[in-house]
Amino acid sequence: MSGVVGYARTFLIGGSYKAEPLETMADEIIRFHSLLDDVARHLANGSPLAGIGEEQLLQGPFSDAMTHAGQLALLRRLAGVPMAPENFVFADIRHDHLGPDQPAPVAPDAMWPERL
Repeated sequence: MSGVVGYARTFLIGGSYKAEPLETMADEIIRFHSLLDDVARHLANGSPLAGIGEEQLLQGPFSDAMTHAGQLALLRRLAGVPMAPENFVFADIRHDHLGPDQPAPVAPDAMWPERL
């Protein structure tokens, strides 16, 4: 995920991005959220996109990141540690809340057969 978000950031700051291996998953989580926050900051400040339009950013790296999030949810379910299903129409999703501490589900599914 850091690779995808880092790649998206290159359209805002230039250069290239290669996610170097980190020692722990905790370090990776910090890196991911830092990159995500940096991309959001550049977008909020109106940083120009280099060589692509906003639609391409959405249809390219942002869609890729959303696909990977779904794949991770699927893999967690297969590993026996599923994420709680939630209706994301009602989720507490905010542009300024990009850190690892996310709010609890607002409208979780009442039926969750995979719950352990």
